[in-house]
Amino acid sequence: MGIYLNEIFGPQSIILNLDGKTKEEVFNELAKAIADVHSEYDYSSMLTSLWERENKLSTGIGSGIAIPHAFYEGINKIAGAIGISQTGIEYNALDQKAVNIVFMLIIGRQANENHLYVLNQLSTLAKSDAPAMIIKAQDKETVMDILSRIQHE
Repeated sequence: MGIYLNEIFGPQSIILNLDGKTKEEVFNELAKAIADVHSEYDYSSMLTSLWERENKLSTGIGSGIAIPHAFYEGINKIAGAIGISQTGIEYNALDQKAVNIVFMLIIGRQANENHLYVLNQLSTLAKSDAPAMIIKAQDKETVMDILSRIQHE
């Protein structure tokens, strides 16, 4: 059995109202949220890895969702942050629409076997009513409750 979304995204790394209006600003904001919670992750190294991946193909998967992710050396877990934008972010998503929810993942090389399981859970979430509920969430606990439901579907 793999790892669950509510084990990757904690209340401390959920930003209900992103300050960033551009992809670059959002990457900075979410990478900082991860670094603040996980001191073993270097902010600059995370950003470099994220941009290397993003420059290959946009991680904006469509339907207002983006899943920027990158592998990170020397770590044996997956860490993440969630950012929500009511107005949307220009992201160059695959469907060319603005992004409202960003699920950022930093994947330790030793946790590689779990990353496909996590991406599958996020895909399941994206196809459900969860994104609309996440956007409307008034607090981080509600977002956590929505994430915990995905493991039971």
